[in-house]
Amino acid sequence: MKYVSKILPWKTNILITLVILLALNILNFYGVYTNRFYFLKPDNYIFPLLSTVHFLYLYVMWFKIKEDELPDPKMRNIEYALYAIMVVYIFKIYDSVLTLTSFPELVGHVIPPTFKPMALLMLVLYSLLPIFTISLFWYRRNYVGHYNFEDYNNNLNIWQ
Repeated sequence: MKYVSKILPWKTNILITLVILLALNILNFYGVYTNRFYFLKPDNYIFPLLSTVHFLYLYVMWFKIKEDELPDPKMRNIEYALYAIMVVYIFKIYDSVLTLTSFPELVGHVIPPTFKPMALLMLVLYSLLPIFTISLFWYRRNYVGHYNFEDYNNNLNIWQ
């Protein structure tokens, strides 16, 4: 992982994750079968709502590394929520694979020419998101520190 951190620094990782999340939030409203955007479906708002936790974690990571601060319980709670949201990311990968592999079943139907490129783009973005998120956890451990709150109060000296 140290080799990866030389190629992909933490700032670049955060910015790429931010771009991926923004793109997926927009593409979440896109229907690959119809080549239209659906803003009235309530299901389309689940991913953008859950991604706000990821945006918050990106902000906290940037702030903690820039200010050279120690991790706190709020950051830990956000990271633990992100662990649970990773399950949704994995489900979205599975859903994208099912969508892309359903192409041979739709041979007799009218399918937009953008079906394969857009479904493949969404699959790639959904697949990259957990990879960059796991690397963010590694950067948090190396740059911000471990979550060790038992000794946190004993080592805290406000007069330094």
